[in-house]
Amino acid sequence: MSENLDTIAFMWFAAFNEHNLEKLLSLYDEKAQHYSPKLKIKHPETNGLISGKNALREWWQDAFNRLPTLRYDVKSLTSNEYRVFMEYIRKVEGEPDMMVAELLVIENGKIVFSKVYHG
Repeated sequence: MSENLDTIAFMWFAAFNEHNLEKLLSLYDEKAQHYSPKLKIKHPETNGLISGKNALREWWQDAFNRLPTLRYDVKSLTSNEYRVFMEYIRKVEGEPDMMVAELLVIENGKIVFSKVYHG
């Protein structure tokens, strides 16, 4: 089963690096929740947590628009039957690289929760 989660994680990286918003969103459950420290800073009213595909769409579309060179280089994946922990390097031209970790919780083949950790 963890092989399937690794496949979802690699699809996530491919969609993100292509800035293919619809492909990325197709990996998420309709009611998925996403937590990010950057969300907490940019939108303090969220306390870092957004819910649902519409909120995810707005958040990532804004990121893709603001950061056209944004890409993630995967460093490691650790998975079990219902979650995958990803470590990757966030790259944006003109900014220092940032080590990031992200947890994806997956149910019935869809991401239901994700949480970002910045190093």
